[in-house]
Amino acid sequence: MTRGCLVKEQRACELRASALHTLREFGRNGVILTLILLCCVVSSVSAAQEAKDPVRVDEKTDGIIKSALKYLASKQLPNGAWGSAEEEQRHPIAITGYTLMAFQAAGQLPGEGEFGKNVSAGMQYLLDATAPDGIMGNRNDGQYMYGHGVASIALAELYGQTRSPAMRPKLEKIIRVIIASQNSEGGWRYRPIARDADISVTVLQVVALRAAKNGGLEVPQSTIDNAVKYVKRCYHPPSGGFTYQPNRDPGFARTAAAIYSLQVCGLYDDEMVKKGSEYLLKNNKNHDQWFTYGNFYAAPAQYMIGGETWRNWYGQLKDTLLKAVTTKGEMAYWDGKLDQGHSVGQIYCTAVYTMMLAMPYHYIPLYQR
Repeated sequence: MTRGCLVKEQRACELRASALHTLREFGRNGVILTLILLCCVVSSVSAAQEAKDPVRVDEKTDGIIKSALKYLASKQLPNGAWGSAEEEQRHPIAITGYTLMAFQAAGQLPGEGEFGKNVSAGMQYLLDATAPDGIMGNRNDGQYMYGHGVASIALAELYGQTRSPAMRPKLEKIIRVIIASQNSEGGWRYRPIARDADISVTVLQVVALRAAKNGGLEVPQSTIDNAVKYVKRCYHPPSGGFTYQPNRDPGFARTAAAIYSLQVCGLYDDEMVKKGSEYLLKNNKNHDQWFTYGNFYAAPAQYMIGGETWRNWYGQLKDTLLKAVTTKGEMAYWDGKLDQGHSVGQIYCTAVYTMMLAMPYHYIPLYQR
């Protein structure tokens, strides 16, 4: 049994034990019995999901994940953010969001787990960086809705798993910014007020909205429906891929972002999703200028396709990542060479690759169908 399975089973046992203790203390009433049943359902759903997934994290990969988390923890800044390379330092909101997702994928939550303190500090940094109107990021940066989207995903997932009352007011403002900034085409651009849209910014906002909705926040169905319409306009029928904007050329990263967007909107079995998945399989490369960025979307997209598609995808991705990793003592990291000299930085690459390798732990609800 993998570490992820063991930790998850331990959590389920703790929930059941807590419910039973409450039952003894407060008597046999319907509320407590309901609590016990809910705990059993959570455990059963988790076990069912793992049973369906043909992929397991092997011992070697588990060790790399642990070492990568130690590396990321060692690079956290005093204010709770992450970012060491020049490009990372320009976008601390986004890099912190990516890194928090890596920790979550490995089962680390605020104040919970070996790196719970790191997660708490990173989460607080993002909350503190949220302006009164809900915008995160440097307004002088022309691309700040991109970082806003990444950080929104991380915070929405954390809220969904913790239901922290202190988080909700700011998270609601953050999500309202996304809803209000959807343009007339149904997509999003790099600034809240946009005349056009593109798939790279749109996917982040859509995923954040889905994570927020999963956590119980209000998201208008019309917002989701219009987003789906925009993404489908980017479909390229001759290739089965998707374009950056409608009527342009298809590409790997664009296609990954598009089908992931459709999946989180509920279109898991849509014909465009199937064609897009096939496009990814045909155009997958171990080295590419957009390797990290593209696989950040391609991995969860193929994960939700499931079956042999996911097994083969994860196997190839794992082999590529384990060959490229650098280990020093108890730490492991990636230097970005898979991006062919266009890497954002070591923290960015290490966070994204760690998240992908840890996906079979099934800790992030967003990646479940």
